[in-house]
Amino acid sequence: MNPITLHNLTLGYERHPAVHHLSGIFKPGSMTAVIGPNGSGKSTLLKGITGILRPLGGRIDRGRLRSNQIAYLPQQLEIDRSFPITVLDFVILGLWPEIGIFGGMKCDHWKKAEQALQTVGLDGFETRPISDLSGGQFRRVMFARMILQESLVVVLDEPFTSIDMQTTIDLFAVIQRWHAENRMIIAVLHDFEQVRAYFPQTLLIARQLVGWGETGQVLTDENLQLSRRMSAAWDESAEICQEDMA
Repeated sequence: MNPITLHNLTLGYERHPAVHHLSGIFKPGSMTAVIGPNGSGKSTLLKGITGILRPLGGRIDRGRLRSNQIAYLPQQLEIDRSFPITVLDFVILGLWPEIGIFGGMKCDHWKKAEQALQTVGLDGFETRPISDLSGGQFRRVMFARMILQESLVVVLDEPFTSIDMQTTIDLFAVIQRWHAENRMIIAVLHDFEQVRAYFPQTLLIARQLVGWGETGQVLTDENLQLSRRMSAAWDESAEICQEDMA
């Protein structure tokens, strides 16, 4: 597996940058927390890494890794749960890259989906509509779908927001298992205690890079104060600069 390398990366919307001149490397098997003040470009960065958002400037080198080989968990607010689909059918979508448009479901596929639901503590929920689930239950379903994807890269955007403590503990166990399997984990988090306890690497951004490296060296009071000052000083109306056009 190759690293994911950011080369002078600028990301944004309608030529207004949200992440500005970011360079660095996510190494194979690394487990990195992405932190920063609200509105500092964290979710935008994840969308760039997954290929949802194209760079305004610079580039992202994923090696031979394709966008559909990255398991991505968006924020809860970005998911429409009104679609009439059961828990089991939703989880099965994690096998889409393997099955394809014309591939048929086999008994082994259904067993994998049921095992994934058992892993996240939702055995017995197979026939429930996803619209009937609590926030924590739906997060478990999303993790079950990612288990089926078996991707080498897992990207998580605020995976533990608005869920109960037991769900958080159970899903952290899944993440730790992925890390033990040498997968690359990139997660946006707000709880610094979780970052210190579980994530060896931290990327701190405030539209621009503040720090990237070992968590103990990045997650300092000085860096956090600097990130807040940088975020407060950012001009939301600024357009992409000429350096991005190079």
